[in-house]
Amino acid sequence: MNANDLDARRSRYYGRIDPLHMAPLWTRLKALVPREPAPVGRAHRWRYAEVRPHVLESAEHITAREAERRVLILENPGLRGTSQVTQNLYAGLQLIMPGETAPAHRHTQSALRFIVEGEGAYTTVDDRQVTMRPGDLVITPAWRWHLHGNASAEPMVWLDGLDIPMAMYFGGTFREDEHEREGAAPAAGDLPPIHFPYAESRHRLEALAKHGPPDPHSGYLLRYLDEATGDWAMPTMATTIRCLPGGFRTRPYRSSDSAVFAVVEGRGRLHLKGESFDLEPHDVAVVPGWTPYELEADGALVLFAYSERAAQEKLGFFREQRL
Repeated sequence: MNANDLDARRSRYYGRIDPLHMAPLWTRLKALVPREPAPVGRAHRWRYAEVRPHVLESAEHITAREAERRVLILENPGLRGTSQVTQNLYAGLQLIMPGETAPAHRHTQSALRFIVEGEGAYTTVDDRQVTMRPGDLVITPAWRWHLHGNASAEPMVWLDGLDIPMAMYFGGTFREDEHEREGAAPAAGDLPPIHFPYAESRHRLEALAKHGPPDPHSGYLLRYLDEATGDWAMPTMATTIRCLPGGFRTRPYRSSDSAVFAVVEGRGRLHLKGESFDLEPHDVAVVPGWTPYELEADGALVLFAYSERAAQEKLGFFREQRL
């Protein structure tokens, strides 16, 4: 049987099984199980100086209570219409004005708040209230009641990070609103650590710098951990903060998790194949998974980051390459 006859015979066979909602794996195997991940979405940087006026203007159009959460989504330019910053992560800039309260709710998605500007607003998780300052990390664990308020005289802006796309993929998205709180069953277990002040993180980074040279691929890097378990502070998202000394440039690195970076202090650059992004205080950048990148610091550069590494490690998916 020649090749053309064989192809025709197979095509007729595929046509007969298609009405039964069946398909041959051998025609799809390498697409389903590729040799390595293909980056999803694009690398991008949001200049805070450019987006900040629009974040503040949002207060002229809607209140925090009416919006429930007054947030401008940071949507990956390669994933338009999805409300995703990466394949598995969500990002947005939330604004709360003086005297406002964003009402309580809870959901199965885990959330983080990395404080960008302003001081004196608070987040309440269950019955614990924490005051937020620039550079602080505040965590809302899954299925915990939480609200935000601003008792200060200044607008407060923070970066929201959630595992919304991941929860949607697993079909585990649930929520309850403020009016449902009375009589609702509380979440099981003690409340894990939810507040990581920047002053403590910065002190620990300075201590690292006194004990040896920076890691060539990551600089001086700290993980936000739950000290009771030794695991990441969040079950699905890994959170880190790093400092690169002035003049330092990391060696190329890539990993299977996609990363969202937020500049805390300093200036520098994010280098990828064929493009570079300048980084200034409060800028946000995203690097899709399995995309090689380098970070370069002018002066001391402090970067917060979050990714889905915590979930990938638990599932046995995570891989990295120090190039």
